[in-house]
Amino acid sequence: MGSVSLKIGDGTARFKRASVCSSAVNLLMLFSVITTNLFALYAFTYHPTSLHHHHYPKNISLISEKVSLILREIESSQKKLAQMEKDLLGYESIDLSKPNIAKELKEFLTRHQLPLGKDSRTGITEMVASVGHSCEKSTDLLSQFMNYKVNGLCPDDWSLGQRLILQGCEPLPRRRCFAKTIPKVGLQPFPVSLWSNVSEKSLSWSGIGCKNLACLNSKKLNRDCAGCFDITHGYEAQRYVKPRSKNDFHIDDVLAMSSGGVRTSFDLGGGSGTFAARMAERNLTVVTATLNVDAPFNEFIAARGLFPLYISLDARFPFYDNVFDLVHVANGLDVGGRPEKLEFLMFDIDRVVRAGGLFWLDNYYCSSEDKRKALTRLIERFGYKKLKWVVGEKVNGAGNSEVYLSAVLQKPVRS
Repeated sequence: MGSVSLKIGDGTARFKRASVCSSAVNLLMLFSVITTNLFALYAFTYHPTSLHHHHYPKNISLISEKVSLILREIESSQKKLAQMEKDLLGYESIDLSKPNIAKELKEFLTRHQLPLGKDSRTGITEMVASVGHSCEKSTDLLSQFMNYKVNGLCPDDWSLGQRLILQGCEPLPRRRCFAKTIPKVGLQPFPVSLWSNVSEKSLSWSGIGCKNLACLNSKKLNRDCAGCFDITHGYEAQRYVKPRSKNDFHIDDVLAMSSGGVRTSFDLGGGSGTFAARMAERNLTVVTATLNVDAPFNEFIAARGLFPLYISLDARFPFYDNVFDLVHVANGLDVGGRPEKLEFLMFDIDRVVRAGGLFWLDNYYCSSEDKRKALTRLIERFGYKKLKWVVGEKVNGAGNSEVYLSAVLQKPVRS
């Protein structure tokens, strides 16, 4: 079986740029153009002195040979450029002929012809699987993920799947096995579930260091989740309604700033789902995007009667344009790496917010003045109206002062 090229799904490309390699590509292209033009000039202007008028057929044959040589040179240059482009992008197709490729992975990635031929509405003739192209860099892990008994129980390997996602292998391939089920005991009816303790027995603890909620609440899992699983007694029970500093905005004050009202919202990196819970109290719909890094965030959010979306912030959001009235994000913007990575995220956030909708930046940690200025310049490029903009200091657990930025911005109407 030959190699199958992966379909690059929306937002699955992770690019690697290297100025040296880019310069090499440009030089190669310039060299190819100059070389082929010189060949052409030579071929069409060369007239051997030994040839007479009656040797025209031989002269034409010589020109034909040189043109063929030029075409072969062009084809060779194009192949070299294509390979260099793949090297720059970090993209290669998965070679399904390799012996270490799982049988189910081959089955999933193999193109399947439509049984009735070409579809009249879409124009497609075959079904092509969608999987993150960066999966090629994790072929061994991917084959391990796809090594299971068909129609049997899936291995308890969600942490392996998340590891692949964090390495850029997103979306993951589908599998033909039954996911592990956990009895959901002690679930409360909505809306009581919003602020009721979640039973630890209803959560999956495999692949997680802590094995109970008390352990999770004793740790600072990230800047947005310090004791965030204590939704009855800790600060989480007061969050968004009892501000502790000028950077903490009351949720009702933010909602009052919206023109046209708020119906649907998108929360990025929403911790244990408290923002979504506050919105649900006001009969508003929120989708919370989060992974299960060091804690069972998705199951906990779902147990509260809320909607978790298991997706990384490197993936293109699976929503149509201009569908949300409000997007809420805290330190989910702290993506690290190249500035372009943050730009891609910001443009995708801007894409899903409707015109006149709100972008709520909630207590974004500015680790340096340069970082704050860079984010400020990026936000200003979008032309948002600053409804509220607060830069304040907080004292951390070590007694050191930290700078945070909170803002409520309104997306403009663009023609």
